[in-house]
Amino acid sequence: MAKKNSKNDRRLARHARVRKDVSGTPERPRLCVYRSLKNISVQIIDDVNGRTLVAASSLDKDIKAQAAYGGNKEAAKLVGEAVAKKALAAGIETVCFDRGGYLYHGRVKELADGAREAGLKF
Repeated sequence: MAKKNSKNDRRLARHARVRKDVSGTPERPRLCVYRSLKNISVQIIDDVNGRTLVAASSLDKDIKAQAAYGGNKEAAKLVGEAVAKKALAAGIETVCFDRGGYLYHGRVKELADGAREAGLKF
């Protein structure tokens, strides 16, 4: 009998399939999303040099003060706005979006919308 893959195994397979084609460059780094049940975090990564340029999370003090719970859409939108502000301050205007194998729905969509509203281009 075949073993049924868990949801996370299927997500990791989707993520690996997308990562074959999506790579961050110094001119257009990769915005990578990680979503857990209670929090959400995002990094802007230059894959050529192997460096994280900017990061934000719902665990950051300023976001935690505004959102009581980090696992909802409101917190995700705040994280998107925060990462966009940090990126623009670092001179990054355009990124390629890596949703990490998650569906573009709910918190992932709110994070992307918050980043776009704050001025980041995908």
